Amino acid sequence: MNILIKDATIVEESNPSIHLKIVDIAVKDGVIIKISPKIKDFKADQTLALNNLHVSAGWLDTGISVGEPGYESRENFKNGVLTAAKSGFSTVFLNANTDPVPDQQNAIGYLRNAALKAPINVHPLGTLTKGARGQDLAELFDMQRQGAIGFYDYNAPIDNPNLLKIALQYTQSFNGLVFSFPKTSKISNSGLAHEGVVATQLGLKTDPSLSEHLQIQRDIHLLRYSGGKLHIPTISSKESVLLIKAAKKEGLDISCSVSLHHLFANESALIDFDTNAKITPPLRSKEDQTALQKALLEGTIDFMTTDHNPLDIELKNIAFDHAHYGSLGLEAAFGVLNSLYTTTQAIEILQRGYERFNLEKPTISEGHKANLSLFDPSIEYTQTVEDLYASSKNSLYLGALLKGKALGTLVNEHITII
Repeated sequence: MNILIKDATIVEESNPSIHLKIVDIAVKDGVIIKISPKIKDFKADQTLALNNLHVSAGWLDTGISVGEPGYESRENFKNGVLTAAKSGFSTVFLNANTDPVPDQQNAIGYLRNAALKAPINVHPLGTLTKGARGQDLAELFDMQRQGAIGFYDYNAPIDNPNLLKIALQYTQSFNGLVFSFPKTSKISNSGLAHEGVVATQLGLKTDPSLSEHLQIQRDIHLLRYSGGKLHIPTISSKESVLLIKAAKKEGLDISCSVSLHHLFANESALIDFDTNAKITPPLRSKEDQTALQKALLEGTIDFMTTDHNPLDIELKNIAFDHAHYGSLGLEAAFGVLNSLYTTTQAIEILQRGYERFNLEKPTISEGHKANLSLFDPSIEYTQTVEDLYASSKNSLYLGALLKGKALGTLVNEHITII
C-alpha cells in the first residue's frame, strides 16, 4: 500500500535537517521512501492530511493492562491495543495483569500470536514468579525465548530477598530484565493513601513512602551483590529518585520509571474521596510530584509509563476503602506531558525505553520502516468521557484541562486515526 502524509511538521530533535520542518512523507509497503517539502510524483492509495498535523518517531509505553484473558469485561485485547494506537503509542508492553497471569511460555505465545493482528507493536511482560505469588520463579528463560520483554509481578512486591537475588543471578545467562515493584508489604500494611496531611484529614490508613525507600534500598544491595539487570517500575517519591541516582552513579545496571499519574497529580486529588485517584503507589506530596517531574526531564528517571489500568465501574464506584487501585492513562498521556514540558521535551520522553529493552529505536528516515506517532500540540481540551477510547472509564484525568492531543499512529501499513 502507498500512503502519503501531507504537510506534517516533524518533531525529531536528533535530526536537525528535518526537525520542526513541514514536509510530505511517502510510505510504500510500510517503508518510508521519501521525505520532501512537496511530493508530487507518488501515486498514493491513501492520503493523510490533517489540520496542524505533527509527526514524530513512534512512542513507547512500557506498561499497560488490557484485561484479556480473564478480565474482558474491563477491556479486551483488541480494544486495549486500539486505545493505545489512538493515543499515539506505536509500541506497548502488556502488564501481567490478567487471569491467569502469563507465567509460562504458552501464555506468552498466546499473547504474541494475538499481537500479530495488532495495528501497533505489542510485547508481553511475563511474571517473575509462578502465579505472581512471589514464591517460586516462573519459566523465565522459556518465556523470554517465546517473546517476553521482561519479568514483572504487576504491582506485587517480591517480599523474599533471596528469590530476587536468585532471579538476578539466573537471568544474567540470557540477558533478562527483572522488575521489582517498590513496596515493603509489612510497612504498607494495606494503607490506602500517602502518609501526609490529606490522609490525616480524611482519616485514611496510610502507606508511607518509607515502604518504597526500604524496598529500593534492599534491591540495590541485592543488585550490587548479584549483578544482573534491574528495573524499578513506577517510583513515587523524591527519596527514591536520590537512591536510584546514587546507584546509577555507582555503575549498577538499574533503571526506573514513573507513572503518568504521579507526574500529573498529588495527594490533594484524594480530597473528595475520588476513587479514580486511588493509585498504587499512592499519590504522594506536591514536593514528591515536583521532584519526579524534574528527575524525568533530567533522565534520572529513565522513562514514563501510563500505567493504564481499565477497571469495571463496580470496582471504582464504591466506598473509597473498597475501591480497586488504578486509572486509565493512555488517552491523557500526550496532553499531560505536553502541558508539563515543551513539545520537543514531551516527545523525547515518550520515545524513551527502546534501548533498555533491546528494541530498535524508530526514526524518521528514508529507507526505514514507518513507525510514526501523529499528534496536534496546539489542541486544548478538558477531558470528558467522550475522549476515552477504553471500554472502562476510570480516568484520573476527567475534568482536567490538557494541552495537546494524539491523533493516532502509522505503523508499517496500519493507519489508526481518532
